Amino acid sequence: MRTVKTATPALARAINDRLALDLLLEHGPLTAPQLRTLTGLSRPTVSDLIERLMAGGLVEVTGESGEDRRGPNARLYGLVADRAHVAGVDVRRDAVNVTVADITGRVVSEASTTIGARADLATLIAKVVGGAVGPRALDTVVVGAPGLVDPRDGELVSPNDVPGWRRGTMGSVRERLGVPVILENEVNLAAIAELRTGAAAGSEDFVLLWLDDGVGAAVVLEGRLRRGASGGAGEIGFLEVGGVAFCELLNAESIRRFDRDELARRIAQGAFAYVTLLDPGLVVLGGTTGHEGGDELAELVADHLRALAPAPTEVRASTVTGNAVLQGAVLTALDLARDRVFG
Repeated sequence: MRTVKTATPALARAINDRLALDLLLEHGPLTAPQLRTLTGLSRPTVSDLIERLMAGGLVEVTGESGEDRRGPNARLYGLVADRAHVAGVDVRRDAVNVTVADITGRVVSEASTTIGARADLATLIAKVVGGAVGPRALDTVVVGAPGLVDPRDGELVSPNDVPGWRRGTMGSVRERLGVPVILENEVNLAAIAELRTGAAAGSEDFVLLWLDDGVGAAVVLEGRLRRGASGGAGEIGFLEVGGVAFCELLNAESIRRFDRDELARRIAQGAFAYVTLLDPGLVVLGGTTGHEGGDELAELVADHLRALAPAPTEVRASTVTGNAVLQGAVLTALDLARDRVFG
């Protein structure tokens, strides 16, 4: 007869604590009765977990409920927002952009700087991040950059077009900042933003086509980003269409010469490869071209795609406002930091 293992008291407490913390992230400050309702836990259990979380410096009293201002149950409990901070970094070919957020996800600081031809890139990145963070407690940094990221050491597989980038740049940044620093392909981070807050919200399977100063793609299946065995999933720029690399078909100079229908036809040729192999059901057009083209371009691409592929595929323009790479970097960093801080 197989023995069924039950959760230890310590594990049960940890699960309940994390549940409460996640609810505070989702809803903002809550009273003890509200936590009981949302968790289904008993009054003593909720009282114990609130006491534990406050002693651990994770939760604090932020005010009182507007319905009943008398008694301990009227207190509003919220997360200690400055317990930890994260930084998202977008390294462009000519600039470094940084966004710092507290553990609740609220943006508290932003900074950017240009990259000189002879810049010590690791020093520059660390300096901009450090300046944006200031005296705050920094937990995690996620950096987005163009290129393939080696899953073995978290470095770029080959040099990109960013001045001063070399193998080992991320290792140098980690040494300077003294906290976990994760490097991720820029388009992959943009896909995280689309999945969580943009055009792909609610969709577990989609492909993001990135149409900007570079051409790339990101693949999300079953709600998870797919990087491939060597980090090369989504490198659509190398795909040849009619003997011409896809990145050449849709470079900035070529796009200016196309009318809207020709642009849509070419985009559909690249999307066709993903639709045929993966059947994602959704293609999101991101980057400057995807944003500027909007719904009109998306509909034209869908029309051309229907003529090429048998699998029904929806095409949507990106709806992430602002820098999608930075937003994806912050969201990724928050996931990692919350797991470390909240347990």
